[in-house]
Amino acid sequence: MMKIHGTTILAVRHRGKVTVAGDGQVTFDVTVMKHGARKVRRLYHNQVIVGFAGTTADAFTLFDRFDAKLEQYNGNLLRAAVELTKDWRTDRVLRHLEALMIAVSKDYFLLISGNGDVIESDDEVLAIGSGAPYALAAARALVRHSDLSASEIAREAVKIASEICIYTNDRIVVEELDI
Repeated sequence: MMKIHGTTILAVRHRGKVTVAGDGQVTFDVTVMKHGARKVRRLYHNQVIVGFAGTTADAFTLFDRFDAKLEQYNGNLLRAAVELTKDWRTDRVLRHLEALMIAVSKDYFLLISGNGDVIESDDEVLAIGSGAPYALAAARALVRHSDLSASEIAREAVKIASEICIYTNDRIVVEELDI
């Protein structure tokens, strides 16, 4: 799998909620260019939350394409994800995008890549980006050993990642859905 620098995106399904959190740092080489980028967005009539790790131009391209797929397949997240990965692998422009996405709805909890992967988590926690291992470990521990809500777990886990990963900051955006 590709190694994407520059962000941490985390999804948590816990206690009737699904949450996606992402930091806001944009890094160019060794310079922080922006602190408050929004890498987590709602799509398809606020029924799907998507988080993105990769370059800004790639993010806008994939958000637009994915939103169109969601519209085309009436919000069916799994079908839209599979169709996006087909395009991502075969389209002349898209296949050069280096990115990963997390997409969640009340029914699905997916990691999507340009390699054609559509992966559902075994334990209701997913993370991508340079801070992913740290956020994933923190979130799993918090799910197992705390009384925090899904949003609180996601925010705290990304905050912990920001203390370790130099490509992640603590300006965290959290979006949540009831399931």
